[in-house]
Amino acid sequence: MEVDVGILNSLPIPQSQYKRRRIFMDGADTSLSCQVLHEVENSLPTLQCSDYYTKPCLSDLAIREVMDPGYCSRVQDFIVGRAGYGCIKFIGETDVRCLDLDRIVKFNRDEVVVYEDESSKPVVGQGLNKPAEVTLLLQVNNLTKDRLREFVNKLKCKTESQGAQFLSFDPVHGGWKFLVQHFSRFGLGEDDEEDIAMDDASPGEQDPADMNGSELSDVDEETASVNRTPLSHSLPAHLGLDPGRMKDLRMLMFSVDEDEIEGPGGMLSHDSPPFAKESSKSPSHQSSRKTVRKMNTPLSRKTPLALIEYNTGNFNSSSPGAILMAQQNKGFHLMTAKSEGFELKLKNNTPVTGSHSHNIVDAALFMGRSFRVGWGPNGVLVHSGMPVGSTDSQIVLSSVINLEKVAIDKVTRDESNKVKEELTNFCFSSPLNLHKELSHERKDVEHGNSELKLQKLVCNRLTLPDICRRYIDIIERQLEVPSLSSASRVLLMHQVLVWELIKVLFSSRKMGAHLKSVEDEEEDMLADGRESYPDVDEEALPLMRRAEFSYWLQESVYHRVQEEVSLLDESNDLEHVLLLLTGRQLDAAVELSASRGDVRLSCLLSQAGGSTENRSDISHQLDLWRKNGMDFNFIEEDRVRLFELLAGNIHEALHGVKIDWKRFLGLLLWYQLPPDVSLPVVFNTYQKLLNEGNAPYPVPAYIDEGPIEDASNWVAGGRFDLAYYLMLLHARQENDFGALKTMFSAFASTNDPLDYHMIWHHRAVLEAIGTFSSNDLHVLDMAFVFQLLCLGQCHWAIYVVLHMPHREDYPYLQTAVIREILFQYCEVWSAQDSQWEFIENLGIPFAWLHEALAIYFSYIGDLSKALDHFLECANWQRAHSIFLTSVAHSLFLSAKHSEIWRLAMSMEDHKSEIEDWDLGAGLYISFYLLRSSLQEESNTMTELDTLENKNDACADFIGRLNKSLAVWGSKLSVEARVVYSKMAEEIGSVLLSDSGEGSTGDVQLSCFHTIFKGPMPEDLRSYHLQDAVSLFTSSLSEVAQY
Repeated sequence: MEVDVGILNSLPIPQSQYKRRRIFMDGADTSLSCQVLHEVENSLPTLQCSDYYTKPCLSDLAIREVMDPGYCSRVQDFIVGRAGYGCIKFIGETDVRCLDLDRIVKFNRDEVVVYEDESSKPVVGQGLNKPAEVTLLLQVNNLTKDRLREFVNKLKCKTESQGAQFLSFDPVHGGWKFLVQHFSRFGLGEDDEEDIAMDDASPGEQDPADMNGSELSDVDEETASVNRTPLSHSLPAHLGLDPGRMKDLRMLMFSVDEDEIEGPGGMLSHDSPPFAKESSKSPSHQSSRKTVRKMNTPLSRKTPLALIEYNTGNFNSSSPGAILMAQQNKGFHLMTAKSEGFELKLKNNTPVTGSHSHNIVDAALFMGRSFRVGWGPNGVLVHSGMPVGSTDSQIVLSSVINLEKVAIDKVTRDESNKVKEELTNFCFSSPLNLHKELSHERKDVEHGNSELKLQKLVCNRLTLPDICRRYIDIIERQLEVPSLSSASRVLLMHQVLVWELIKVLFSSRKMGAHLKSVEDEEEDMLADGRESYPDVDEEALPLMRRAEFSYWLQESVYHRVQEEVSLLDESNDLEHVLLLLTGRQLDAAVELSASRGDVRLSCLLSQAGGSTENRSDISHQLDLWRKNGMDFNFIEEDRVRLFELLAGNIHEALHGVKIDWKRFLGLLLWYQLPPDVSLPVVFNTYQKLLNEGNAPYPVPAYIDEGPIEDASNWVAGGRFDLAYYLMLLHARQENDFGALKTMFSAFASTNDPLDYHMIWHHRAVLEAIGTFSSNDLHVLDMAFVFQLLCLGQCHWAIYVVLHMPHREDYPYLQTAVIREILFQYCEVWSAQDSQWEFIENLGIPFAWLHEALAIYFSYIGDLSKALDHFLECANWQRAHSIFLTSVAHSLFLSAKHSEIWRLAMSMEDHKSEIEDWDLGAGLYISFYLLRSSLQEESNTMTELDTLENKNDACADFIGRLNKSLAVWGSKLSVEARVVYSKMAEEIGSVLLSDSGEGSTGDVQLSCFHTIFKGPMPEDLRSYHLQDAVSLFTSSLSEVAQY
């Protein structure tokens, strides 16, 4: 709507403002007329936005200015408006000359802003900063009588809270009319729109004819259709968003030649409907747009219709975008409601993974132009693909966002899949407290100006049995928890066996006059261990360890033997005996044979696993039978198996029989190898047979004993059971055990790949007693840290990080991880005093905690608390910036001067580290000192004894005040500028109150000159100016008298 010379060169007929006619002038007046027209053109206001209008329109203003020079300086009831948004009627005469209306007046949804830039706003009464009647067009739903009354009451409250006067509300057109005395920002904010039932329809749906017949050049020709079908059935409208606003965003982000697309009816989405308002743009602009449309037509693609209902069984070429609307919904206007952003409703909760899936949002707005996977805090996975673990073959829609949470807390759930606090304590807090109670060595590592106290567990093999016993006690208490699932009980029993095995394989005894038993359980293990042995030979210790391991093996397979025995027929005595021998239950086997009258077999069984001579005799007898051609068909098959087993031929005895790896290892230990062979030889022999394929694979306990259902899909060769890794570690007897990473993975002891709560303690204890040494197990540490963080145990996560071994090639690893935990989980650990105190006791630098809190409070907008924490962490520059731009002015306006003084003085000792100190917090200190010195009746400062000195001090302060405004500029809010004005006003008032008797007129006038330099309001400046004029007049009168 920009006015050009063409308008001024033609004089329209007064009855119509849309037709142009030529002005006839005398030749003598041509040069004068050109000059007048040029002056008129320069005095007119400018308005280029096509959907804005004025009344009188710009052409009328030009005509009236020509006919009545000076008319633009006194336009009566001037109106500025925007189609579909509202208008402003400036009451009385308004000077509109040279106003840039595009920059001054801005209509947004349900609000209007006049003079958004406060620095360019004139005083009240000048320009457009004057009383006016504002009409805003609100999009509201059909309101009942009660809802209408409530709606109007809310509008009245909102109007009064903004300092305006409510006039009326038109429920038919949504016109909210109120009166303002001056301008800033008026209307409804986003929070107000949520409180008030609003219809978020496009502003283009308002009828321009309702705007009092005002001129409308261009009402968004791309959206101004009558039935609004393309917008009302669009994806943003379905999601409760503003289609017009989304279109503007799309135009900003995507170029025209790339995103010209077809609408549902085959018409280009940028085409104007045939019934749209005529555009005021130039014909050349229209022709260029047509050219672009023609060029882009072959490249156009179809746009999906509204996501109202999907017909997944009919994705054919006739359906635009392959996403269909329900037929009954087509052609109807879609009423939209205010949306609360992209809130994903967590309804679909699966018990296994705790996932929340199938939340429909706008995929493009949610993820931009790339469809990717994103990880959120605490193991939340956000993606647009098939839900994890889903077997549904249905087509996945790109607009369906799945929000799934990693099941990091499965170990804390009972059989009904509910998290129990008791299990959380037994799994995490109790073991870690035990670990913390053990001896540690600490190493101070410097990180800049701070120090970290890295920790390492210290224990020896003599105290190992006691440590293992204490861990076992915790697990046994966990087994007593009611409603524990059977799978969890199997894994817990396996953990007990692992700690027992660690005690057996790696503990030591004190050698002296007597052999000292480490545990009462070990005395039970050894039938001969109930007494003390004087002068025990050190060479006997391997045999004693073998005996303890033999007992451990018997205990670990006892339940398996009993389960298989319970399935046997009572008449099958020989198979019963064979099963008892696989668990080395010799007493029960001998007793069973004797009770059945098989005395010879019972005698042989009583010597099973004894001397090698007995084995040789039985093996020799079997060889003789075979050599002499004895028919073994006349001997029971199970009896022959027993003879082969007693002879040490375990493979012949187990021919065609499946057995678990622990019992096979027991048969190898008890019946095949000599009784004096050490455990490393036994383990290496088993490993050799395993490599040859002649021994069962040592599968993990959760597969061997069946807590998981898909054990049949498990492939051998991936990993061993943790117990077998411990055996290999004992057999190696060196620190460079190559399978550490696999050994200390979660799958070695549990089917939960994210559960590291006990394997971390295994590693810590074994490394502390010197079984191995490694600084390359950070995956284990970080996995356990992640598990603790997801459960809200931030203090224990930091404790684990401090136990990560220090590496010279990554010296700041612990620092980076701890600071990241403090920053990301600040809201968790800061809310619990116990965690805060625990972290402080770990020696974490105090400044790190406060820095994390400062960043957190800055993020949530609590800048007062952020300032306190920045001061605590000695971040003086950041604290100073927040103090000056966000905190000081609110305290000053609240008359909390003591708090300002406290904060400013806390930074003064470090002012050398703060940029622009004298123009920031130092300015407040100077203000209080100067005000105090000026107000004292008897000045203690000798340099302010005279008015000249006081004036100089005030001039210096006001100069710094102005310089501070120039340096900080836009960083200072309006309230901060008000505070600067109040400081200048207060200093000026005190200075003028002292410029009374005893001072010359020149000095008093210089005081006024100083005050006028300060940033004070115009009304106060005028007041002081009157006093200065009065003083100057009286001075002239005195001079005239002389």
